[in-house]
Formats: sequence, C-alpha cells, structure tokens
Amino acid sequence: MKISVKEIFEIVGLSKDFAGELDLSWITRQGEQLFPDALAVSGQIANRAGIVTLRYQISGKLPFRCDRCLMQSEREIDNTFEHIVVQSLEDETLDDAYLTAPDGVLTLDEIAGADIQLSLPQVMLCKEDCKGLCPMCGADLNKESCGCKPDDGDPRMAVLKNLLKG
Repeated sequence: MKISVKEIFEIVGLSKDFAGELDLSWITRQGEQLFPDALAVSGQIANRAGIVTLRYQISGKLPFRCDRCLMQSEREIDNTFEHIVVQSLEDETLDDAYLTAPDGVLTLDEIAGADIQLSLPQVMLCKEDCKGLCPMCGADLNKESCGCKPDDGDPRMAVLKNLLKG
C-alpha cells in the first residue's frame, strides 16, 4: 500500500485517513510464513504545526507453531504504531528515528513489516505455562506425563552439585 504525502508536507493542518489490507506474506520465521492472510490496516497521516506524523493500527490473525510443544496455535494481532515523517535527513544517523519520503510516497508494506517484526515476542508459546516436549521420548507434557527419568547430567559434575547444595 502506497500513501502519497506530498500534499501533506505542503499544507499545515491537513490530514488524510487511509484503510485497507496489507500483504505481509513475505515475512517468515524459521522458514514459515508468519502472515499467510492479509492484515487489516487503518490510520492517518497528518501535518500538525509542520510536523508530519503517521499513525496506524494493524489487526488480524497470527498463526504460529509453539516454540516449546510445536503445536499449531493462533494469536490475535492488534498493534498501533506512530512515526514522524520527513522529506530528507541532513544527519543520516537519524534514519532510525524518522521515516523519510524523498519522493513524497510512503510504502506502508515495508514500514508495517519492520514494525510488526520488532513487536513480536522472541519466543512464541501456545500458552504461558506450556510444558513443552519431553527431551527423552518427545511426549507432549501438556497432555501426558511420560514417566521418563530426568537426566542427572555428567557424573563428573556431581562434586560441584554437592558443593552448591550445602
């Protein structure tokens, strides 16, 4: 989705609302598409006192595989983002703080893709207290207790373990 901002930069007090769908199917995590379906987006770009601000909200579903138990799960996404937009930067070190639109057009797919990736958790779990899989037999510990004996580790470390106990 492209948004023209030329007119917004020129007229103080002008604002433009937008809405639509974003195709973020290009975003992957561990080789899988994160967003196979389009996400809804709505927002506004406004020039208030010469400062152009982009505010938008993304909502939709995020299907994923749990990092502990590998079960397929789904989470609702409803995030709001805000950026200050400038036509150009004199100091290139500020490119993380501002969006630039030198040709007067913003590509929302790229901006939203970066924002949504940064807002996702590092570890995605089906539920907060997910027990995961047994490292010995692979049983799903959320559904059953497998009865495997826990590994005591390297027997050469027993002396250090005893020191830590007492």
